[in-house]
Parts: sequence; structure tokens; C-alpha cells
Amino acid sequence: MPFPPRIARAITTALGGRSVRERAERLYYRDEGHGYDRFGLHPDFVALGDVIGKPGYEWYFRVESHGAENIPKTGPGILAANHSGTLPMDGAMLWVDVLRNTDPPRCSRPLADYFVPSLPFVSTLFARCGVVGGSRGNAQALLEAGELLMIFPEGVPGIGKPFAQRYQLQHWTKGHCELAIRHRAPVIPIGIVGAEEQMPQIARIPVKGPVPYIPIPATLVPLPTKYHIHYGEPIPLHEEFSPDDADDPEIVRNAAARVKAAVQALLERGLSERKGIFR
Repeated sequence: MPFPPRIARAITTALGGRSVRERAERLYYRDEGHGYDRFGLHPDFVALGDVIGKPGYEWYFRVESHGAENIPKTGPGILAANHSGTLPMDGAMLWVDVLRNTDPPRCSRPLADYFVPSLPFVSTLFARCGVVGGSRGNAQALLEAGELLMIFPEGVPGIGKPFAQRYQLQHWTKGHCELAIRHRAPVIPIGIVGAEEQMPQIARIPVKGPVPYIPIPATLVPLPTKYHIHYGEPIPLHEEFSPDDADDPEIVRNAAARVKAAVQALLERGLSERKGIFR
């Protein structure tokens, strides 16, 4: 652990004030008897994550949320969004947006790529804020516990797409739909507009190690593009199919295509409505 919860609590109180602490204290999570849930989440670190994310959320990317009422107030759910931006700032801003726009507050649980849990120091901090390794077993346990999963079906190819392919969804994996059908959870499509222009990638260097490649961006830091997060109506795959249908490749493939089309429609609507990249 990077430091004990009392230190996180002190930092949060000093930088964020009592309101941030109170939001985290109302957080839905399953305490395993020692302050943490089974994956290491702790409310004091969720509050710290809220404070750390505040400058980017409120002042730098100036996030606007649209349709947050579509996030389930209780029970399991899968948030399926486009992924982009060279650095995963979209995931961080979506995490803060869900936390701030649900009542009672809900902490979305991002399913991280295979190399994230191996990163020193930050992997533990991420776990304290709700990030989990993206295994099938972890996803099943979280959904059965009534949690909100955050999944980017494009994966690394989405975050590393060339600038010329912005807002063009890459290969769309199907696992989120298999999980939704098998474990009785709605899928909430999400279109994130703004992240695609934050850090144009001009090249990348493949490497062997904990990360798949080193990006070569056009800027040293993300540009202050304005984020618009659009939540679509939940897709009730859990009501339309039985758990056994999760074993049918055609049903899962068609369901994933349906989610992908919903996300693309949200992106197109968001692009048509925004006034510019920075506003």
C-alpha cells in the first residue's frame, strides 16, 4: 500500500474539504471487515482520487456530463465506452464523472489491461480507487456483487489509434456482452468526445516489458480539449436473453455490434453538438 488510509483522509480533507469526504462515506462498497473490499478498494482513497481528479475534471478538460441519469442507481451494470487519447485520461475523467453524478455515489470499477497490475506503486493506488485486473473471474465477482464495471472494448488499439482515425471505433471486443448476458447486467453505452484530440499520436515504438509500446505524441502533455461524456439508454441484454445465451457466439456477436453502434451514434451526436475542440 502506498500509505495508510489516515494519510489519504488527511490529504483529502486538506485539499478537498468535507464535502468530498462525505461523498465517499456514502459510497456503496462491500467492506470485507478491515475497511477494504475484496479487491482493495477503500473509500478514503476513492475520496483522494476525487481530489486528484478535480483539476483535470473541473478546470483543464472542463467535463460536461450528458445523460448521467442512465447510470443504474443500484445493481450491476457495464459501462462500455470508446477509448482514445494516447494517455488514458478518458478513463480517469469517466471515473470521476460517475462518482459525482450518481446518488448515492457509485464508484465504477475499471477493468485494466494485463500490464497495469504490474506497474509499481500506482497499481496499488489504482486498486485502492477501484481498478481491477481485467480477468473473467474478477468481472464475474464484481457483477455478482452488484458493481458497475467500466470497460473499453477497443482496448489498447483504441487509445493508440492514429489521429487520422479519431472517433472511428477500432476492433470491438465482445466479452462485455457475454458478461452482461451471463451475469444479468445492463450495458450503458458511452461516447466520450474530446479525448480523441487531446494528445495526437504520430508514431509508437513497440517494446517488450510491462507496457506494449512507447507512444510518440505530437505534444508533450495533453491539450486542454473540452470533454463531453454522453451516456446512452441502458441496453437490456439481461432481459432479452437467458444466461445460457451467453454461450451462443452469434447472439454475443450481434449484441456487441449493437453496443458498438450505440456508442458510435453517441459520438456522432456529441460531435455535431459541440462548438469546437476546446469549448
